[in-house]
Amino acid sequence: MNLDIRYGQDPEDAMYYDTETLRDRFLVEGVFGLGELRLTYSHTDRVIFGGACPTVAPLALTGGKELGTENFLDRRELGVINIGDAGTVEADGIKYRLGKREGLYVGRGTKAISFTSDDPAKPAKFYLMSSPAHRTCPTVLIPEAKANPRKLGSPEACNVRTIRQYVHPAVCESCQLCMGLTILEPGSVWNTFPPHTHERRMEVYLYFDMAPETRVIHLHGRPDETRHLMMSNEQCVISPSWSIHSGVGTGPYSFIWGMAGENQTFDDMDGIKPSELR
Repeated sequence: MNLDIRYGQDPEDAMYYDTETLRDRFLVEGVFGLGELRLTYSHTDRVIFGGACPTVAPLALTGGKELGTENFLDRRELGVINIGDAGTVEADGIKYRLGKREGLYVGRGTKAISFTSDDPAKPAKFYLMSSPAHRTCPTVLIPEAKANPRKLGSPEACNVRTIRQYVHPAVCESCQLCMGLTILEPGSVWNTFPPHTHERRMEVYLYFDMAPETRVIHLHGRPDETRHLMMSNEQCVISPSWSIHSGVGTGPYSFIWGMAGENQTFDDMDGIKPSELR
């Protein structure tokens, strides 16, 4: 298990980052590696996120010095969404098979967690996000059909999209973690505009299902001090609570979002007028 540690950033400092520093602090490249479990530990709300791409051997989540616990989920909860071919998540001896765009919530206190692919030549790509948890909630398999759909946007604004809430109070109980998947309709390129912030929650995005030459311009920073990151397929971006949330693509893409913080109220956000952006 590879664990990269990222520390929290002050918005007053982030104003002066050049492109290289901005990418080093907030962008995570190479989320999936064949036969590897790659994770990033962000001190922004202490979330852990990343990818498990098992091939010939299972991949296991473990505890250790970085977490200060014997097992990974002794003090945490976990959300999983598979964006690859079929595979299985085994949690304390119970096997949950996940096809593409199927999810799983795993509650605090689960001891043994491992990931396998049905076919090593066509591996699963399990995207993971974990946050600290103060209580235990039941482990729940979440097929795509069970995820709660919310259709937003308009053709005129080029942002027609369906938000599928997987780890969310409308679908399953969790401690603080929220997680879902957004799919844009053909011809739509904006994932959120006008943008917003949610001071009470941070967010991580995984952009995927992108052609090699497609880029997502992920907008970042305070509303009056905007920055941007050019993102490729299967890359993540850490978006602190003080940063705007918005992005636009040069071609088709989807993304998984995950949040942790003070509440689980999806609509608890502060809208930003386009005239306020700088």
